[in-house]
Amino acid sequence: MKVLRAEAMGMCFGVRDALAVTRQISRPQDVTIHGELVHNPKVLVELSELGFPQSGENNRDLVPPTEQILITAHGVSDRERERLTSAGKRLIDTTCPLVRRVHLAAQQLAHDGYHVLVIGREGHVEVRGIVEDLKSYDIVESVDVVRSYAHRRLGIVCQSTTPPHRAEQTERAIRRQNPHAEIRVIDTICQPTRERQTSVDQLIGRVDVMVVVGGRNSNNTRELAERCRSRGLRVHRVESAVEIDPAWFQAGETVGLTAGTSTLDETIEDVFQSLQQIEPQTSRDACGCGSR
Repeated sequence: MKVLRAEAMGMCFGVRDALAVTRQISRPQDVTIHGELVHNPKVLVELSELGFPQSGENNRDLVPPTEQILITAHGVSDRERERLTSAGKRLIDTTCPLVRRVHLAAQQLAHDGYHVLVIGREGHVEVRGIVEDLKSYDIVESVDVVRSYAHRRLGIVCQSTTPPHRAEQTERAIRRQNPHAEIRVIDTICQPTRERQTSVDQLIGRVDVMVVVGGRNSNNTRELAERCRSRGLRVHRVESAVEIDPAWFQAGETVGLTAGTSTLDETIEDVFQSLQQIEPQTSRDACGCGSR
């Protein structure tokens, strides 16, 4: 079985930088991580073992008891920062600069009088951080929810991990549905997302099945898998090598391998090695006909 790796995959610089900050903290027990540092269960377990208290992704309304709070790579709103500092907390900020760029773009559009449309996943921690500072906005998850908006000026930004093809389709739909509006678009899709999507597109025509490695809560991992499915590929999402089932593969198939931006290099390598060791059965062998 042949395994082809995507040219660009795995952990982005924003995630690496956030993890590097945690390694420099001498007393982890004194620093609460405000949500999931990255959407990677292995990393979250390791942080817990180091002694970091961690707020649940959906429990961030509570003010942590520790004096120091670490803001994750996904960022938070300025309103949330003010809430925490007003409670006497000292913030350690690991917000990815490309996420911060989305915040600033949305706020600039709002300042200039635009109703802001955020193309992204409603409820995702990054999107929540963006819209909490806006008074006039809508979250647009897909082309299907685009409508005519009762605003003369519409400003568009994207969650940083939005697939470029989805952003383009959604923007076109917004323009069709709102011919009356002045529309301004600020491109906020991050370069690591573009590179990983492009690398997957380059593999799609060369493989029979794709394995996508990443956390269950990882938006960009989900998007990589959806991109492959939309092009007719069989797709298997895994968080680690232990989830791989040899029965997924058939003899003679070529397997593609990619991973989301919160996936550790060693996890990708473990999955790659596991795939390399699989000896798929032919359909004849699987039915027992080849054992005589």
